[in-house]
Amino acid sequence: MTDAKMQLVQSWLIKAQHDLTSARVLAAHTPSLLETAIYHCQQAAEKALKGYLAFCDREIERVHDLEVLVRAAQMDAPAFVDWTAAAIRLTPYARLYRYPGYAFEPSQQQFAQALTDAEGLYAFVLSLLPQDARPESEYRDQAG
Repeated sequence: MTDAKMQLVQSWLIKAQHDLTSARVLAAHTPSLLETAIYHCQQAAEKALKGYLAFCDREIERVHDLEVLVRAAQMDAPAFVDWTAAAIRLTPYARLYRYPGYAFEPSQQQFAQALTDAEGLYAFVLSLLPQDARPESEYRDQAG
C-alpha cells in the first residue's frame, strides 16, 4: 500500500474516531445533546465505510446513505451484508434532528442503538484492515 493511500484510509478512520468521541461527549453533557450526538454516530459509520472503500480503491461517493456505502463495500467483503440493518437505522440521522421542524430529540434508547451500531461498524471495518492501515492511535492501543 502506498503512503498516500495509507494516509487517506487513516484520515477517514481518525475522523470516524473523532465522531465516536464527539457522540459520547455530547450524550454525557448536561443537559444531554442527543440530537447532535446521534448525528455523530451516523457520521462515524459513514467515515469508517468511506475509509474501507478508500482501502479497496473504490470510488467514494458523496452520499450520506449508508446502505449505498455498505452495498459498495460488499463488493470486496460480502460480510458487510450483516451491517445493512445498522446502515438503514443510522442513515436518517444525517439530517433528521439537524434542523428545526423535522423531529424532536431522539430518545436515550435510540442514541444507545445508534452508538452501538456505529461502534460495531467501525470495529468491523478495522477488523478487515491490516495493522498498518489503521490509525496510529488504534495501533498503539492494540499494541499495548
